[in-house]
Amino acid sequence: MAVYKPEQYNSVSPYLIVSDAKATIRFLQAAFDGVPLRQHPGEAGRLMHAEVRIDDTVIMLADAHPEWPAISAHIHVYVPDVDTTYQRALAAGATSVQAPVKKEDEDRRGGVKDAGGTTWWIATRIG
Repeated sequence: MAVYKPEQYNSVSPYLIVSDAKATIRFLQAAFDGVPLRQHPGEAGRLMHAEVRIDDTVIMLADAHPEWPAISAHIHVYVPDVDTTYQRALAAGATSVQAPVKKEDEDRRGGVKDAGGTTWWIATRIG
């Protein structure tokens, strides 16, 4: 069978167009233990394409430019400890959207917004 995707990549990956890809990568490393995989620089120091692995998922991202402006997005991430990850995200420069709270479903969930404009919904399944 032909190889149709890189090994250990998921079939669907969020692709973020952000105002500062390098800052977003630093945030993903600090908040989620993200592991940078690839970076393809472009002109004037911008990143044309980058990839960061968070647990079993690859996030793809790039710096905005006139033809591809930054777009705010919402990403949901399951983590082992929502409260610890929420605090790490704040320490990494994110702003709070919602402190972690248990609502009607089985998750305890909070949200933060990073400097690049992405809102990260962080959750832990607690039953």
